[in-house]
Amino acid sequence: MSLFHAIILAIIEGLTEFLPVSSTGHMIIYSSLVGISGSEFTKLFTVNIQFGCILSVLVLYRRRFLQTTHFYLKLFVAFLPAAVIGFLLNDFIDSLLENVTVVAVTLLLGGIVLIYIDRIFKELPRDYDVTFPEAVKIGFFQCVAMIPGVSRSAATIIGGMFQGLTRKQAAEFSFFLAVPTMAAATGYKLLKSYKTIQADDVQLLLIGNAVAFIVGLLAIRGFVGFLTRYGFKVFGYYRIALGLILLGLLAAGVKLEVV
Repeated sequence: MSLFHAIILAIIEGLTEFLPVSSTGHMIIYSSLVGISGSEFTKLFTVNIQFGCILSVLVLYRRRFLQTTHFYLKLFVAFLPAAVIGFLLNDFIDSLLENVTVVAVTLLLGGIVLIYIDRIFKELPRDYDVTFPEAVKIGFFQCVAMIPGVSRSAATIIGGMFQGLTRKQAAEFSFFLAVPTMAAATGYKLLKSYKTIQADDVQLLLIGNAVAFIVGLLAIRGFVGFLTRYGFKVFGYYRIALGLILLGLLAAGVKLEVV
């Protein structure tokens, strides 16, 4: 992987990690188009640079993370379903990361859901935080995002709105839940692959995380305000358009799959 590709992937991760458009899906698309998706280091890189996005959440919401143990317990119970299912299905999930067709279909279907989600959930004022049962349910919604193209952010925000959270509350809990989830994914992938990392790879990982951190800060700030004002519809149309373009390219015989 070149430095150029590393920076582009990091920008994609930072921009899309917290938007309901699937960061993994976008990185798979880019790495497939430029011919680097078959590399084991590319798979490690796309997971590891999530650490930069974790830091962006911790920096922006540092005061919110200085709370009672109840806050951390809620994050823990919400994190558990993905931790267990992710560990049990790790090899299967890795195989899906090589399939652009899966990404295209899930982008399309997820876009249709986002277009209508604001009509399904009429936002009502709510002055209390996430409860433990709600946290567990949101955690199971997060498991759906193990399918590339679904979007962890979309799944958890919609899961929160199913529990009666406002868009802002659901988005912020999604950000908080991203911290243990992405930390575990990053740590597990690094533990499995650290022996294959070369000296030059370390520099790419450091630069990638730095770029993802900076871009993630900007994306979070913009997304919360946009979502509160306008809802999900724009993201839904974007996902549908991108999904249709990918399916069209695949139908035309363009080689996007990993060889």
